[in-house]
Amino acid sequence: MAHFAKLGVGNIVEQVIVVHNSVITDENGIEQEKLGNDFLNKLYNTRDVWKQTSYNNNIRKNFAGIGYQYDQQRDAFIAPKPFNSWILDENTCRWNAPIPYPITNNQNRINEFGNPQNDFYRWNEQNQSWDLVE
Repeated sequence: MAHFAKLGVGNIVEQVIVVHNSVITDENGIEQEKLGNDFLNKLYNTRDVWKQTSYNNNIRKNFAGIGYQYDQQRDAFIAPKPFNSWILDENTCRWNAPIPYPITNNQNRINEFGNPQNDFYRWNEQNQSWDLVE
C-alpha cells in the first residue's frame, strides 16, 4: 500500500491517506507519484497537493504525520519542533536535544509486572537537561 500526505497552508500535513499500489503503478510496472496525486484529486474533486510518504522512511526521510511540515528544499517531512533548543539533524530531518539522551544500565528498579526497568528521562527545557522520571 502507498501512503500520501495532503499538504495545506505552509506545506503542513493535514491528512494521510492509503492508496492501493495498483493506482500508482504505470503500464510498465513502475510506481509514479503523479498517478496517486491525480487519483486523489479526482476522487475528492479537488486540486490539493499530495506527496507520497512511506512507513520505512525510504521516501522523504520520515513518514508524514498530521502537523508535520513538508520541506521542499530537503524533500522531507519534518515533525514539529518539540522544544526551542532542539536542533534539526540535516541527514535524518529529525530533531535532537542539545544534550544526548542519557544511556544507563540501571535495572535496580522493578516495574509493576515485576520486571527490571531501565531509567526513563524527560527533557527539561528550562534547565537544558534530562530529568530522571521517578
